[in-house]
Amino acid sequence: MIDIEIADPAWSAALPNLEVLALEAAEATTADGGVAILFTDDDAVARLNRRFRDKAGPTNVLSFPAPANPEAHLGDIALAFGVCAREAAEQGKSLAHHVQHLVAHGVLHLVGWDHQTETEAEAMEALERQILAGLGVPDPYA
Repeated sequence: MIDIEIADPAWSAALPNLEVLALEAAEATTADGGVAILFTDDDAVARLNRRFRDKAGPTNVLSFPAPANPEAHLGDIALAFGVCAREAAEQGKSLAHHVQHLVAHGVLHLVGWDHQTETEAEAMEALERQILAGLGVPDPYA
């Protein structure tokens, strides 16, 4: 099951089909467990980033893997509107495509993928490209 919470109305104003986009990306990434996705503002993500990662400021997406549980809940992800919107504009991407990329990226973290080393990054990026191509989203790393 994929739960979506839109806490910042800026998301809905910018992407009226946000829930569909997020569901498509999450479902394309995993079918093996539940995910909660929070679409919020930069301040909320900055607080989460400080509390759980001891880092200042907001980031585009945070992933919080869940411990093993009988409900097969994989974990939670949170996306910051301002950061995501700025990145999409700076990178010349649509916000819709950027969101689908970040949702897929966040869910991949929940299932154990990472990009701490060059080898890990290359493998994760290849999988992201494959997932996004299936959704009709251009290569986010091109």
